[in-house]
Amino acid sequence: MDTKIGSIDYCKPTNGDVGSPPNGSVATIHNSVPSSAITVNSCDATIGRYLARRLVQAGVTDIFSVPGDFNLTLLDHLMAEPELNLIGCCNELNAGYAADGYARSRGVGACAVTFTVGGLSVLNAIAGAYSENLPLICIVGGPNSNDYGTNRILHHTIGLPDFSQELRCFQTVTCYQAVVNNLEDAHEQIDIAISTALKESKPVYISISCNLAAIPHHTFSRAPVPFSLAPRLSNKMGLEAAVEATLEFLNKAVKPVMVGGPKLRVAKACDVFVELADASGYAMAAMPSAKGLVPEHHPHFIGTYWGAVSTPFCSEIVESADAYIFAGPIFNDYSSVGYSLLLKKEKAIVVHPDRVTVANGPTFGWVQMSDFFRELAKRVKRNETAYENYHRIFVPEGKPLKCESKEPLRVNTMFQHIQKMLSSETAVIAETGDSWFNCQKLKLPRGCGYEFQMQYGSIGWSVGATLGYAQASPEKRVLAFIGDGSFQVTAQDISTMLRNRQKTIIFLINNGGYTIEVEIHDGPYNVIKNWNYTGLVDAIHNGEGNCWTTKVRYEEELVEAIKTATMEKKDCLCFIEVILHKDDTSKELLEWGSRVSAANSRPPNPQ
Repeated sequence: MDTKIGSIDYCKPTNGDVGSPPNGSVATIHNSVPSSAITVNSCDATIGRYLARRLVQAGVTDIFSVPGDFNLTLLDHLMAEPELNLIGCCNELNAGYAADGYARSRGVGACAVTFTVGGLSVLNAIAGAYSENLPLICIVGGPNSNDYGTNRILHHTIGLPDFSQELRCFQTVTCYQAVVNNLEDAHEQIDIAISTALKESKPVYISISCNLAAIPHHTFSRAPVPFSLAPRLSNKMGLEAAVEATLEFLNKAVKPVMVGGPKLRVAKACDVFVELADASGYAMAAMPSAKGLVPEHHPHFIGTYWGAVSTPFCSEIVESADAYIFAGPIFNDYSSVGYSLLLKKEKAIVVHPDRVTVANGPTFGWVQMSDFFRELAKRVKRNETAYENYHRIFVPEGKPLKCESKEPLRVNTMFQHIQKMLSSETAVIAETGDSWFNCQKLKLPRGCGYEFQMQYGSIGWSVGATLGYAQASPEKRVLAFIGDGSFQVTAQDISTMLRNRQKTIIFLINNGGYTIEVEIHDGPYNVIKNWNYTGLVDAIHNGEGNCWTTKVRYEEELVEAIKTATMEKKDCLCFIEVILHKDDTSKELLEWGSRVSAANSRPPNPQ
């Protein structure tokens, strides 16, 4: 049965477990309009209002923007849509990051910028969303339609009469590009672009000529029929063959395990992955980039599998297994800890969103991950051996030494207190860097959100992403963990958080530089100029909106700051600058950094 996009069905386990946004469906567009369709007022029958209504139908109620002369009229018409909230950002990069964070919560996000200077500025954020399989609609106000095909040179360009530079750049980081410079097929181009973003779970690019946004046209005279998403279907014979081959392989195994990967999100397979874990009794782990997609309160959850920097006893169970199911994995140099995982292909069943590979055997195409796990769960033989082995060798983690009064705060002590803050009413945003490793060790309670950008790893991502995620999920208190180096890249949009009265708690980790880079390859370029971070945020606040800042150097100050932020200042944006020693880092980062460094410094192969 077709599902209306307007009521997007998130990939969240039905029991309230952590999940992910939707994808994996084929979009079909209704070309005919029912006679009962609502007629739009002629003044509203414009491309700008049509685009706005389509965004709302897709699930976007907030759009992140930066004005420029090519998009101003379009912004007027987007703002005129009662159900669409236009949020002005300080720069295009942060607008793109905000749309990324928004899409992680809502299932789709959108941003609007101006031609070329805005488009090329937002490009990095769009590339990150592409790498993370997020449906994001990037809207650009383009040149006047009369200027296409002429030899005119326009401002905001590189000084050539060819206007295609921006388009060519976007072609590599979006799955569809629509350049709208006439009204006759504008509605069709917009529909195809938005439905393709939802179908492919990737960003799309829509450029609209600046002189078209306000012109009424008969193709926009009726309210658009909602999109319809038809579910992707598996090839039944291929599905049966894949399940039979997998069952034969698994039923011979003595101690099989399951490991969830980041493409559980795009496959909308979070629930069925848990169904298989319940039916099979297998030990269940998550790759680091899948944290937040696999429920950590599940009785058979054994932790994060990340090779040499896995959570305690997890890698021993996974790597000693004689069969492992990897659901939607991405094995890159970071997730494989410099290509050092002790895994063997002949033991692995790798399940991608639309295909299954069994060990060294065949690959079964046109098999949807959710269908595959659902069928497997019905027929798999229960085997709890791997989990029993984990339970047998498991030793609870020790607690860090308590800091003495006025002793400088240590990072392991800090995160012991952060753990107590987590609940179903919170979400964690972890910035690229040491926060990856410290936040990986947090144990997420049922319903607690978690997001980070591991594949692309763009420092500064978290400021904009926090803005977008908090806007999309006002019912949650977002806890953002941002390094000082990353914060210096994108700090301005603290301003936008204040304008929108968000109540995020930001923990600014001030340790004097790019710590993750230090552990890969140290040099003077990893040391940054120290800022008065709380003073900066106070200046941005400027007495407008609710904001509270503090610096903490000792454990007792951290405890007091958390108490204030969660009680007296629970309705404020809280900015807590945590001052740590430059060499105080997680042991996991030390190990990971040395292995990634070794991978980066491999000599060239002999020619």
